[in-house]
Amino acid sequence: MLPTEILGLLRSTITLRWEDGHETIYPARALRLSCRCAHCIEETSGRPLLDPTTVPENLRARSIQLVGQYAIQIEWSDGHATGLYTFANLRERCPCATCEAKRS
Repeated sequence: MLPTEILGLLRSTITLRWEDGHETIYPARALRLSCRCAHCIEETSGRPLLDPTTVPENLRARSIQLVGQYAIQIEWSDGHATGLYTFANLRERCPCATCEAKRS
């Protein structure tokens, strides 16, 4: 499923509106902390490399780029820009109460 709209430049949240009308809202910092790129997660062990204390509370997205038809890449205000956030994963991990209840 693809989002029909992505909002979040210079905001404290990243909002995705989906084809089925659902809306997913991630706090920008939480999304940054969930980055799975090789700079943030050790590739072979899965050990976190990112120290959460180094990510500012007021983090914002400077740019959001589409990557094919499957992901977005975000350039964060802390300078990080190598992570990919797939649409499938963003939808699957939606933090809204309805989606949280379905996963429980």
